[in-house]
Parts: sequence; C-alpha cells; structure tokens
Amino acid sequence: MEQGKEAVKPLSVRYIADMPYNYHAGYYYSRFLCELRDNKRIVGVKCPKCRKIYVPPRIVCRDCFVKMEEFVPVSDKGTLLAFTVTNFAYTDTTTGEQKKIPFTAAFIKLDGADSNIVHRLEETDEKKIKAGMRLQAVFSDNRTGDYFHDIDHFRIIEGM
Repeated sequence: MEQGKEAVKPLSVRYIADMPYNYHAGYYYSRFLCELRDNKRIVGVKCPKCRKIYVPPRIVCRDCFVKMEEFVPVSDKGTLLAFTVTNFAYTDTTTGEQKKIPFTAAFIKLDGADSNIVHRLEETDEKKIKAGMRLQAVFSDNRTGDYFHDIDHFRIIEGM
C-alpha cells in the first residue's frame, strides 16, 4: 500500500430482495396438477414398452428412454416406505411461512404406480408410524393446483 493512503473497506449493502416469480410447469405436470385440483384424482403416465407407471408424470421412461403419452389414474392409497419426523422450526419454501412442527415427511408408493412420491403424514408421533403402513391421501377442500396443498396430507388407514 502506498504511503499516506488508507485502505478502503468494501461497501456492503444489506437487503432482502422480494422476487416473486411464475414458471411454466409443462404439459405433463400441468395435467397432473389439474387432475388433483379439478377431480381429486392422482394420475401418472404409463410407459408403452415396460408398462411402468410414473407419478408424478414424466415425458420419458427412466428405464426404457421412450416417450410416454398414456395418462392413467392411480390410487389415492399407498404404502409408507420411509419417513422422518422433524421437530425444529424451518420455513416452508412454498409459502415463506414457518412450518408447523412436528412435521412428518413420508416416502410413499401409491397403489398402481411404479415410482414413489414424497408428501407429509398427519401422524407426527414416530412411535405410531412404521414403514409398510397403509396410507390414504386427504385432499384439501380448497384446491388451487398446488401438489403439496391440494393433497393436504396422508393419513394412516387403521386396521390395514
């Protein structure tokens, strides 16, 4: 540094930017969301080669790499594969609001589907939850075309 010149600190501005945005979900995911919103129905897409059904729908089969175009309904019931109960507060990225805790995230295989989905369980007591339990989707009364809100949660089907 030259003699007689002081080091200049970099300027920093603290600001939280509000940047709302929209994105195009595409034909396949839009069809999936519209079926949830309008008909309380979960649909997947079937591979013409291996016959696997993917939920949510995707354009190309992950195993055969062929285009899939046949939409098919799947059950709103399924099997719990894995879960985690969260007991610390965090922000819901879809709303920007604090998540209600405890919160149970679930990995679910719907009947009739060959892929798995992630959603939330109504039950939050980990002692009452076991992999292999049968579940059923509970649809929101106020559906807007948002997967994580149109299916409010999954409930454990008693006696299964």
